[in-house]
Parts: sequence; C-alpha cells; structure tokens
Amino acid sequence: MKASIIAVGTELLFGQVVNSNAAYLSDKLNHMGFDVMYHFVVGDNPQRLRDKLAEAFSETDLVLLTGGLGPTQDDLTKEIVAEYMGAEMYLDQKVVDDLKEFFTRHGGNMPENNLKQAYLPIGCTPLYNASGTAPGLALEKDGKVAICFPGPPREMKWLFENGAKQYLEQFMEKKMFYRILRFIGIGESDLEMLLMPLIDGQTDPTIATYAKEGECTLRVTSQRDTMEEAEAAVSEMIEKIDELAGDYIYSYDDEDLNEVVVRLLKEKGLKIAAAESCTGGMFAKAITDVPGASEVLSSSYVTYSAESKIKELGVWPEIIDCCGVVSAETAEAMAKGALERSEADIAVSVTGYAGPDADEGHSPGEAFIGWAYKGNAGSYPVNTDRSFRNWNRNYFMLRMLRAVYLILKKG
Repeated sequence: MKASIIAVGTELLFGQVVNSNAAYLSDKLNHMGFDVMYHFVVGDNPQRLRDKLAEAFSETDLVLLTGGLGPTQDDLTKEIVAEYMGAEMYLDQKVVDDLKEFFTRHGGNMPENNLKQAYLPIGCTPLYNASGTAPGLALEKDGKVAICFPGPPREMKWLFENGAKQYLEQFMEKKMFYRILRFIGIGESDLEMLLMPLIDGQTDPTIATYAKEGECTLRVTSQRDTMEEAEAAVSEMIEKIDELAGDYIYSYDDEDLNEVVVRLLKEKGLKIAAAESCTGGMFAKAITDVPGASEVLSSSYVTYSAESKIKELGVWPEIIDCCGVVSAETAEAMAKGALERSEADIAVSVTGYAGPDADEGHSPGEAFIGWAYKGNAGSYPVNTDRSFRNWNRNYFMLRMLRAVYLILKKG
C-alpha cells in the first residue's frame, strides 16, 4: 500500500519547528511494509490543505496527517478530512469525559473551546489520546484511508504505538521482519562495495545501508507469507553479511556502541578508565549515558595540556619531548597511566587534533587511540581527513569505544 504524509502547521513552514513527525512515521511505515511516496508540508490554510489532501489521495491510498487537531479555530485537519470523505461530525462522549478528567487532574476547568476536540467524523475509528487532549482518528472510504495525529511529537508517537499501528496491520499484505546491524570502522560506500555480491540484483530479503556520523547502519528486511519465513530469510542473509563484513559489525540488534561496550564490561565484571585529551570527556559521557554505568566506569581523566598528561597520568616528559603530544607513544603512555592510577581493569585514551586548523605540522582529524589491558598496551592511528571539529571529536570517541569493544570481544 502506497502512503503519503502531510504535516500541517504554518510554524513548520516558518522553520520554527522541525518536522520530525514525518521522519518518525516514514520509518515506522516502511518497517511495516508500506511504501511512503510523498512528504507534504502545508500551513494552516483550509483550501491549501484540501488541495494537498486531494493530491495525496490521487497518488496514494493511505494518507497520514499530523497537526491541526487542537482547540483553536485554525485547527481544521479533521474537519477537512471529514469533508473530503463525506462524513458528518458527531460528539464523542468518551473524548468529552477524557477532556474533563484531564483538566481536573491538572487543577483547572476545561476551556469551552476544547470541546471542539471531542467532535469526530461519523464512521471513524477514534484513537483516544492518553498523552494529551487531542484524539486522533482513522477514516476509510472507497479504499482510501486517512489517519490524523496531533502535532506534538510525544502525543503523535504515543498514538501511533497505541492505536494506529494496530489499525494499520489490517492493510499489511505480508508479514514483515527486519533486523538492523550497526558497523564501525568502515564508510557507507566501502560497506556497500563489500556487500555488492548480496546487494546486486537483490529481491527479498533487501539490504539498505545508511550513513551515520562516524558509523554505518544496515537494515535487512524480508516480507513473506508468515513471520517465521521472514525471520528465517533475514537470519540467512545476516549470516552471509557476517562472512563478508563481520569484522566491522558491533551490533546485530540496533544497539549504540556505548550500550554494547557497557553490556560487555558488565558481563565480564570489568571496570574501565579513560584518559581523554581532544575529546574533553566525551568518552566518559558516552559511558555514563547508559544506565548502570556506575558498575563499569572507574575513573575518567581529561588531560588537555601536556603538563596535565605529565602530572595526572605520569606520562614521561621525555616521551612528549621526543615524540610529541599527539603520538602513538603518548597515547599508549596515557592509557597505562590511567590504568595504574585507577581501580580499572582496562583503560583507553585519545590524543589528537580535532581542528579546524592544523597544529604543529599535524593535520586536523589526526589522532591516536591508546589502550592498556592485562599487562599489555598499545595504540593505533586515526585520521579522518576532515577539518570539522565536532565531527572529528565524535569520531575519535567512537573509535575509543570500538577499541574497547574489540579488546573485550577477543577476551
């Protein structure tokens, strides 16, 4: 079934609000097997919305609309949808009761204009909203389906997961199953070339690569008559992907790299210490962003200057004088120092040039990642060939996570 998404709201056209709803709904619809053909954005103008609704239905059978379900006079989405479908409005008593209870719970009386939200098209499937005041709705006529959501992303997502998704399942022709793999250490183009024997001429399952900042995501999807058949097809394809690119995979279940590292540290009962220079504590933040990080993070050192590396981590001045602040030797010494000065079992470090300018003959994007574990230590170079400071710092942090991941996977 082909679908369109219409986002309603003048604030979207003015750039005051980012249209994140369309991205969310596209992702969900595609995962369910619907083909999203168009995204439209229209202001709070009744005639333009009528025109855009007609255009969407001329090309697709399913139209999802977000916004325009509020209590004010310019909130006209459901009225225009009802008009298009030839449906009169009725007063839904459950919505009335829910509205009164909502305002009572929040210590006030319901404004009279909120009653407008309780009018729904006759024949619709109401999508009652426990996360706000505006109910959504689904309305079908002659094979055309419109689903209306409130504009606030929190409410829209709640209604999708708690009503619209179940409603849409009746239109799914086949069962869909997908898994998302996450890669680090390889670019999207190189990953695609590596997997070209599987991608070229693919039918089902399908493989789709997506670039993220410093890493890649790959979705393997199958649509079959039964869920069991779809799951088996995806598993078989993942085995083939693993043979070609398994060295770069860090998650087979759409986990972030910091989540994977924290999980592995917990499983092995290990604590980690970090010594960071150019990333300024980003590695420690990534670890502590994961619930339960207190079980695995021992210490974090931010040693930005050469002097702090010497004082806080015990890096020998001779190493810095001989090899430089940004060097393999300094990175390794930082990791050793962090391990010795903490109660950690493993330590990781970074020293580099984030940019945007070159420094001391080194190009921006050049760094070294150091590590120390079980009496061994080492380092390796990283060079992004980029001058974007924030991008480089984030990539260095990801490479620190990857270094820890690889060590833990090897045992």
